Amino acid sequence: MSDYDLHHHGDREVGGGLIDLAVNVRLPRPPDWLRQELAEALADLAAYPDASAAREAVAARHGCDPGEVLVTAGAAEAFTLLANAFRDRDAVVVHPQFTEPEAALRAAGNEPRRVILAPGYLLDPEAVPDDADLVFVGNPTNPTSVLHPAATLEALVRPGRILVVDEAFLDAIPGEPESLAGKALPGVVVLRSLTKTWGIAGLRAGYLLAEPEIVGRLREVQPPWSVSTLAARAVVACCRPAALDEADKLAALAERDRERLVAGLEHLGIEIPSIPRGPFVLVRIPGAQGIRERLRDAGYAVRRGDTFPGLDGDHLRLAVRDEATTTGFLRTLARILGA
Repeated sequence: MSDYDLHHHGDREVGGGLIDLAVNVRLPRPPDWLRQELAEALADLAAYPDASAAREAVAARHGCDPGEVLVTAGAAEAFTLLANAFRDRDAVVVHPQFTEPEAALRAAGNEPRRVILAPGYLLDPEAVPDDADLVFVGNPTNPTSVLHPAATLEALVRPGRILVVDEAFLDAIPGEPESLAGKALPGVVVLRSLTKTWGIAGLRAGYLLAEPEIVGRLREVQPPWSVSTLAARAVVACCRPAALDEADKLAALAERDRERLVAGLEHLGIEIPSIPRGPFVLVRIPGAQGIRERLRDAGYAVRRGDTFPGLDGDHLRLAVRDEATTTGFLRTLARILGA
């Protein structure tokens, strides 16, 4: 039993006509070309799904062997597979971060240790115990938006250790800097999600990269046909060069929109306890829970921070949105704060 609500996510905050700054999915719907791909795949739904083409597309995208790829029903499925395949490991989760890794470990009967990072939330490899042989870290990390240097993560590699790096938001940073995808480091598992950039959270499409031995172990515990025909088709489409180019352009827009949001928050005197690099910003405001409720009354949903180990009720996570939405939000927040 955890002392935090590890299953609380941003989707619980939205609804009722609220403007959504709580969920980190950027697009309100998939782009037209992807919707057309999915529509064409509807004719194939009578057959059982086959993710082999998706696996080959991911391998080509990252320059690795298809045997080093496992396509998953969203990146979140990978956490469950890892927790069940390696349930006897001495697990460590670096917090604050996405809570599903710890939730999956606990559901599998594992009691992971926590490494809680101080404000700034930069990882010191020395903080991770040497005897940990299953380590989870996000990059960029949800909710802190911190991007750890690749060298810092590589310093965590140990013989016999499995290092899981959650890169679900890395394609939202132009050029995907500090990625370990495609490096083929021993014991390193890299997770990727397609739902954030392409507006397909309801489709559940993701994948992981790892050594063939690890991929094989995870495939043994993966439920049959867990990746649907539509999800597999989306993976293929989103790995094409044209889609990758479009994703990088979307990432550049997200970066510009984030800078606008950060500038507005700083103008209001709001503390940003880390250097944000992802499409979301962590803030610390005394009395944040009351402010969150007042924002809801004013029509805005934001993500509470107190369900993340290492954060408390003074933290909120704000998703990056377009200029008009950000301007309206900042005006409303200023009014609530009396600024």
